[in-house]
Amino acid sequence: MRTQVGIVGAGPAGLLLSHLLHLQGIESVIIEARSRKHIEERIRAGVLEQGTVDILTESGVGERLKREGLIHHGIELRFNRRGHRINMYELTGGKAITIYAQHEVVKDLVSARLAAGGRIVFEAGNVSVQGFGGSTPTIRFQSDGNHHELTCDFIAGCDGFHGVCRPSIPASALTAFDRTYPFAWLGILAQAPPSSDELIYAYHERGFALLSMRSPKISRLYIQVAPDENINNWPDDRIWQELHTRFATDGGWKLTEGPVIQKGITGMRSFVVEPMQYGRLYLAGDAAHIVPATGAKGLNLAVADVRMLAQAFADFYSSGRTRLLEQYSQTCLRRVWKAQRFSWWMTSMLHRFDTDSPFDQRRQIAELDYLTGSRAAMTSLAENYVGLPWD
Repeated sequence: MRTQVGIVGAGPAGLLLSHLLHLQGIESVIIEARSRKHIEERIRAGVLEQGTVDILTESGVGERLKREGLIHHGIELRFNRRGHRINMYELTGGKAITIYAQHEVVKDLVSARLAAGGRIVFEAGNVSVQGFGGSTPTIRFQSDGNHHELTCDFIAGCDGFHGVCRPSIPASALTAFDRTYPFAWLGILAQAPPSSDELIYAYHERGFALLSMRSPKISRLYIQVAPDENINNWPDDRIWQELHTRFATDGGWKLTEGPVIQKGITGMRSFVVEPMQYGRLYLAGDAAHIVPATGAKGLNLAVADVRMLAQAFADFYSSGRTRLLEQYSQTCLRRVWKAQRFSWWMTSMLHRFDTDSPFDQRRQIAELDYLTGSRAAMTSLAENYVGLPWD
C-alpha cells in the first residue's frame, strides 16, 4: 500500500487532518486500532471553541453541528452560594462556545471521509511505525488476518496518549513535562434537562463541581473526588446529594435530577512532550499533550494542531517548501503552553487541594471575587475560554 500521508488514529485529530488534506488534493490513509462503533460512541469532551466551530463549518462538516450544537455566550462561576455570569460574547467581540459532543464530531468526520472515498482501516492490530527517521516511513499493521505495510511520505501520530507513535521516537530526542493533580472528576450522564442554559463552574468547601450538558435532554455533571476513589462507593443517590450541596445557592435555583445512564472517574493531569516532531513523524492532539478538563481545551488543541499540520503538508506538496513542516512543533507549542497555563489556572482556582491551608482557601475566594468584579480579568478568562487566535 502507498499513500502520501499515513495517519495513525481515527480520533478527531486524525479524521480532521485526513479531511483537510483531502480538500487540498492530498491522499491519506487512517489506521485505527478500534472499531468504528467504539470511536463513535466513546464519551469525551463537548465544548468547542469558536475557531473549532469555524473550521468544521468552513471545511463542510458542520451541518449537523450547526443544527444540533448548543451555542453558549457565557459561563457562570458559582461560589459563596452566589452565581456570577461571565458574558464571553460581549467581552470577546461576538465569540462563543458550542456544546457538541466529541463523538458526534467523530461521526461527522467519519461519514465525510467515507463519503469522499477516504480509506480508514478499523480494528487494525499490531500497529507499528518505522523508517520515519529517513525518507521512507512505513506503518505496519494487521487487518482481516493479513499483515500489511503502508508506505508514505510522512506519518501523522494522532493515536492519543497511549498510542504507539510517541513511544516509537527515541526517548533521548524528547523532553516530557508532566503534572498529576491530587484529585479526579467523577462524571455522570443523566437523562435530565440541564438545570442551566450555560455551564456552571462551582467552587465549594467540599470540592469543585461542574454542570454541563450534551443536549436539551441530557445533562453532564462532575464532582471533584480523590484520585483513587472507588466508583462503587458512589451510588446515584450519594452523587445527587453531593451535587445539590456543591451547587446550592441562596436564590431559587434548583438542580434537576434524572436517571444516571453513565458514570466514571477520570484522573487529572497536564502533559506536554517537546518537540512534537521527529524526522517525518509528526505528533498531534493527545499524542503530544494532555490538559486537565477544567479549561475545555483538549479537543480544541487537537484541532489547532492538525490545522497547522494540514497547512504545512499543503505547502510542501504545492511548492516543495519545508519551512512550515520544520516550524510545526514550535508553532503548535506556543498555543499548547498557553492552553496549559489557562487550564492550570482554572484548575488551581476552582479545586480544593489537600495541602491547602485556611490562607489558601481565603486566597481562592479572593481571586474568584476579584475575577468576577473586574472587566479586565473577565475579559482575559473569556478570551482564553472561547479560544485564542490561531496564529
